[in-house]
Amino acid sequence: MVQVGVTTARRAPARALVWLAYANLVANIAIVVTGGAVRLTGSGLGCPTWPRCTEDSYVPHGELGINGAIEFGNRTLTFVLVAIAIACWVAALLPVLRDRQSADPTGRADRRPLVLSTVIALGIPAQAVIGGITVQTDLNPWVVALHLLVSMAIIGVCVVLVDDLVGRPRGWASPRTRALVHATFVVGWVVLYLGTVVTGSGPHSGDLDSRRTGLDPRLMSHVHAWAVYALVALTVACLVLAVRAGNQPLRDAARALLVVELVQGVIGFAQYFLDLPELLVALHMLGAALTSAALTALVLAARARSVSAAAGR
Repeated sequence: MVQVGVTTARRAPARALVWLAYANLVANIAIVVTGGAVRLTGSGLGCPTWPRCTEDSYVPHGELGINGAIEFGNRTLTFVLVAIAIACWVAALLPVLRDRQSADPTGRADRRPLVLSTVIALGIPAQAVIGGITVQTDLNPWVVALHLLVSMAIIGVCVVLVDDLVGRPRGWASPRTRALVHATFVVGWVVLYLGTVVTGSGPHSGDLDSRRTGLDPRLMSHVHAWAVYALVALTVACLVLAVRAGNQPLRDAARALLVVELVQGVIGFAQYFLDLPELLVALHMLGAALTSAALTALVLAARARSVSAAAGR
């Protein structure tokens, strides 16, 4: 049975903050896809230094060719991310500042969007540092994996921010269901991690001369697949419990995650048997970003969200 959460008064968020929260989510998913393009085209060292593109210039020159342009384009998108993140942070900060100047104790602005926006904003320079380390270590696959996983984590925080601003009312799921949801989340992240190991062991590690993990890519593909099977089974179990409990938010979140997993599975098998064509690998990376978002949404769907938080929308 769904347990009812505690109701608390909250002021409705500004429309600009809501749109910027969505923009944060979309932009961070986009950076994963463009980062995938860098790998798939062998452009990981298209700009051989960091933060400059070359020792003498911040921008690529003609001798670097298309690889330099692709790598520099991915770096440039970081500035778009920064602009969106800062704008979102400012939009979350303004209501808090207005509260400090107001004598009215009712309808206070929620400070959680400011905290979440701060985490997202700080994640971008952290990613820039990790990106620089990947270049300085000649695309060490373990550092590259960390680079991707941090992006996945930021995507999760973006989903939390969007849910905090516009999520629908819901109660707590049962303790057994929450335990299953958390297990699904953990296994989902194992799947994401193993996906980076498979990539780091295969032919698309970012540059023709970059090192690989040294692991057998076929073996790691099978290990990754078995983890996916476990994730799908757990997701189905979450869906069954949600349907039995009449928990519509959790049912919808589990269904969305299952759809993403099934599409990812089809793409994964296709790219395995077709010898990793670049387009399918790019779609698989997009699916990985959506998997991170859907896993976070599943966890949130098992948690209570007050009616009054959505009533002021």
